[in-house]
Amino acid sequence: MSRRPRRNHSAQFKARVALVAIQGEKTLAELASQFDLPPNQITQWKTQLLERAAEVFGSASGPVEKPVDLKVLHANIGELALENDFLEAALKGAGLPSERR
Repeated sequence: MSRRPRRNHSAQFKARVALVAIQGEKTLAELASQFDLPPNQITQWKTQLLERAAEVFGSASGPVEKPVDLKVLHANIGELALENDFLEAALKGAGLPSERR
């Protein structure tokens, strides 16, 4: 018996299968045969959907991260690079070895 290559399913397909499983109109074995999937996979997708369903409606259970301002980060990197160059030149002027490679 040859093994079939690994399949990657879209998020829409996973959601559709999980929703049909939640409806409970068909048994797990029937769904597995209909969608050509192992029953454990259907159970996992169903569990994931049930656990994360509240996130769809904006559940405030977790902290919301602020968007990162790349301009500020790039400016900070530039300032730190200038400081490093200045300090390296000062070390060389003082006759001390630089640790930068």
